Amino acid sequence: MGEIRPGPPQLRPGRALAHTTGASSSGSPHRSDSRPPQTPRGGRRPDLIGRPGTTPPVPGRPAFFTFLLGIPALLFALITWQVVEDGPLLRVDERVSRALIHPDRPSAALSDLGNATVAIPVLVLALLYSAWRARRSGTDRWWLPPTAAAVLMALVPALIVPLKELTDRPGTPVVPPATGYFPSGHTATAAIAYGAATLLVLPFLRSARTRRLLALGYVLVVLGVSYGLVRHGWHWPLDVVASWCLSTDLLLLFRLFLARHSRP
Repeated sequence: MGEIRPGPPQLRPGRALAHTTGASSSGSPHRSDSRPPQTPRGGRRPDLIGRPGTTPPVPGRPAFFTFLLGIPALLFALITWQVVEDGPLLRVDERVSRALIHPDRPSAALSDLGNATVAIPVLVLALLYSAWRARRSGTDRWWLPPTAAAVLMALVPALIVPLKELTDRPGTPVVPPATGYFPSGHTATAAIAYGAATLLVLPFLRSARTRRLLALGYVLVVLGVSYGLVRHGWHWPLDVVASWCLSTDLLLLFRLFLARHSRP
């Protein structure tokens, strides 16, 4: 029998020390044959997220923006296809239109907010204000965001007019017989003009509450214009929805441009 000694057990060379970290004859983390362990954790070195050998790549902002752009684009393509092919979706559109049409003065007033004579001056004021604030704060290339907003506004007729000629959709029963109502130019004008103005002004507002109110006001104005157009019978509901989709993609691209080329 061995000698009994009081106190904790003592380490013996060749056994307990062999299992300490870094020992050449241990099993953790080194093997007795000096080869690395074959466990998944020990066989790979930690690395940055998204590189091979670690966790799967995490979707970043480009993937998120691509996803956001894809949804309106697909919906716009579906609606345009239905209009061109006179698909069953148009039957639903006509029933909704008949239920909503009721020409009156409030609907006409709301529709007028989508006129170029009303929306573009608002955008011009936002262009001048944002350029003045950016130049005053010493921002490099202060002129670039206002110029991009002006180009964006010029794209509206460049895109809407050919689409109207391509689809050649007739108007509702309450308007004079004509074609070229798809998509809604008034809706696109309101969405782009007021939307670009909002995106230009938002970075210069210090209060989060004010920014939220401005964004909410923009949404309400566009919805008001859309409702007025359908209520008065100047456009089918799908004409308005298609313009929403087109304007959403344009504004998302403009927002991405601002994030890359201007300071908040």
